[in-house]
Amino acid sequence: MNGAHWHLVVNHLPIIFPLVGIIVLIAGLITKSTEVKRTAFMIFILGALAAVAAMTTGEGAEDVAEKLTGVTKTYIHHHEEAAEIFALLAYILGGISLIAIWVSFKKKNFSNAFAIGTLVFAVVVLFFAKKTGTIGGEIRHTEIRSVTPLPATEKSENNK
Repeated sequence: MNGAHWHLVVNHLPIIFPLVGIIVLIAGLITKSTEVKRTAFMIFILGALAAVAAMTTGEGAEDVAEKLTGVTKTYIHHHEEAAEIFALLAYILGGISLIAIWVSFKKKNFSNAFAIGTLVFAVVVLFFAKKTGTIGGEIRHTEIRSVTPLPATEKSENNK
């Protein structure tokens, strides 16, 4: 398996975990279940760890993708920039979730408000996850590219 394959194996997880965590957290808030909310926080923490894996495998994927016909450095660069922002937000969501678990166990009177704040932040993270995933998909999937081409950040011809 090469670097691109490893990246493809893990890169969907940081996108899926926030989505699943949001659904679980909403269920926990509706049912007023502390355990379900804690499960959502753990899912967000797993998402942060998955973001570490996706970022770690990204360089290897870039090395492989740059050599492929039809792949431009412009799309790779835009994906990398979006991924850095998304990963940072995923890490912050993981940190907030650790605090939320602590708040939950300490039975603080603001734990429900903290959970709602975490939910709002998770929705923001999910927005950036979608954006990063779409830009990453555009590297090889011309059918999902927008009509307006991305601005060139460097020579975008292959292998130049």
